[in-house]
Amino acid sequence: MKHETIEKNVGLLMLLMVLAVSIGGLTQIVPLFFQDVTNKPVEGMKPYTALQLEGRDIYIREGCVGCHSQMIRPFRAETERYGHYSVAGESVWDHPFLWGSKRTGPDLARVGGRYSEDWHRAHLYNPRNVVPESKMPGYPWLVANQLDSSHTEGKIKAMRTLGVPYTDDDIAGSVASLEGKTEMDALVAYLQVLGTSIKSKR
Repeated sequence: MKHETIEKNVGLLMLLMVLAVSIGGLTQIVPLFFQDVTNKPVEGMKPYTALQLEGRDIYIREGCVGCHSQMIRPFRAETERYGHYSVAGESVWDHPFLWGSKRTGPDLARVGGRYSEDWHRAHLYNPRNVVPESKMPGYPWLVANQLDSSHTEGKIKAMRTLGVPYTDDDIAGSVASLEGKTEMDALVAYLQVLGTSIKSKR
């Protein structure tokens, strides 16, 4: 078949393009579904607690993923600054993934345990109190907002349906564990667990 024939026949050209992309996609993507490293959690990883899961939802609601990534690439400049590069097994229970693609602020994949809870609270309340040059907005309302736990049980059940190994006890005790907690408590709990499943030297 001549190249000229393909270029002049739009239907044939489209069919061959779809075929080429399909073959390329199948050879690149399908093998990943059969590799344990991409679909098994890292050793010792635990599901988010009810408080951390609610904090993750607040992280999404407040748009944090728009300015912070959670994906350290395997480049020297990134691993020296943030720690061990991200691996697929850290994210297998994240639905949706929060890898992000923009870094107005630093990557948060290894922020857990790097700062104290008091530091996070001060930073979230008014970032310029701890980082004078910060462009991040403050979130003072998180301190006053009581955590809404009316959907927590349903969220944990949904996560279990998606493969996160929550037990019946986790579900039963989820609402009680959030009593008296604020949205700030939840967001700080989420930030403090990020990246803690892999030991990382910075």
